[in-house]
Amino acid sequence: MSKILRTNPNPILSSAVEYHGFIFTQGVVARNLELDAEGQTRDILEQIDTLLEQHGTDNTRLLQAQIWLKDINDRDTLNKLWSAWLPENMAPARACVQAVMADPRILVEIMLITTK
Repeated sequence: MSKILRTNPNPILSSAVEYHGFIFTQGVVARNLELDAEGQTRDILEQIDTLLEQHGTDNTRLLQAQIWLKDINDRDTLNKLWSAWLPENMAPARACVQAVMADPRILVEIMLITTK
């Protein structure tokens, strides 16, 4: 039976789950919810870099991204930062939708599936 590695598990979620070389991240939100959409996105991408590094991978190995925005009008801001963060021609399959967030201060949430 293959080992499942859970990073920072708590009673309701783990920061990431690794299985057979695939890494599934939690929905990552900004640590400081007082930031605007640009600030929250920058913080989320920094957290994702750290999380992927902990699992021995990086943003060149992304397979799928799910992105939720409180306001779809922030999509251009997100895309500008997202495009700059991604290596050229390495974009994953992606969905980006407007959603009601668990906390009204959350403006952006990103969840990834990646591999080693």
